[in-house]
Amino acid sequence: MQIETDIKVKESFKKHFSCLTNYDEFMKYNLKYLKRAIRVNTLKISIEELKKRIPKKWKLTPVPWCKEGFWIENKERRDVGNLIEHSLGYIYVQEPASMIPPIILDPQPGDTILDMCASPGSKTTQIAMYMKNEGLLIANDYKGIRLKPLGLNLQRCGVNNAVITLMSGTRFYNSKLEFDKILVDAPCSGTGTIRKSIKTLQIWNENMTKKLANEQKRLIETAFLKLKKNGVLVYSTCSVEPIENEAVISYLLNKYPNAYTEKIELNIKRSSPIMEFEDEKYHKGVKNVLRIWPQDNDTEGFFVTRIRKK
Repeated sequence: MQIETDIKVKESFKKHFSCLTNYDEFMKYNLKYLKRAIRVNTLKISIEELKKRIPKKWKLTPVPWCKEGFWIENKERRDVGNLIEHSLGYIYVQEPASMIPPIILDPQPGDTILDMCASPGSKTTQIAMYMKNEGLLIANDYKGIRLKPLGLNLQRCGVNNAVITLMSGTRFYNSKLEFDKILVDAPCSGTGTIRKSIKTLQIWNENMTKKLANEQKRLIETAFLKLKKNGVLVYSTCSVEPIENEAVISYLLNKYPNAYTEKIELNIKRSSPIMEFEDEKYHKGVKNVLRIWPQDNDTEGFFVTRIRKK
């Protein structure tokens, strides 16, 4: 198979990840079929009403860590996006690991919230759902072309408390606004999503992750500075690279003594945080992060941290 050939060529990739996890198990799941999943959009329909609407041939299995989330399966077809319920905004096709950051952010009606890297809107629409369309939600992205899917998804899901902005997330540093809560779902190497896109494996290199990590540090620092006192920042990536995750959190904790990580209580299998990598020991607060490998829950790989500004 072409995929196997590509993997054999990437000896640097194998060496790198063999130091981090069970490489064979990691690649077993990376080449495994990724189950489709949906999130019920309770802005438009209740969970029970949605279950009654979905055709019988579609089997729904609850996602343990998200009450609105379900794996969805049909032996005859996979095109969940063609369901009328999707067009009506009753459901959002979303990977279960991707549902975690908004849950950890814990949005409430009346909050002022920034989604710094919002497109295409999966987490933005989930945040608005938890806010019950009450309060202010700023949905930002840095490329004009990315605003089209973001705007369409907000409209389809019935979100009416959001303002879309177009700029680099770091430019919020100059804004007078302060936020109760901020989500930084940072641009990343996507090494947790190989099973969805084998191209991620083909273009992987360590220099790319180092470049991304520098931008991630700028984004998380800007977000922290724009938090209100006692505000909450959630940092997440779909990468499993320590340099994009634990190292970024450690950087923030070392620079700002009033930044504290909080434990994440969630009904999910997790792996131990990486507390040291490439001769760098990370801040002790890194122990509270949530690290998920694909083999942990048969999902994408994901990383989430909840930070409080004391």
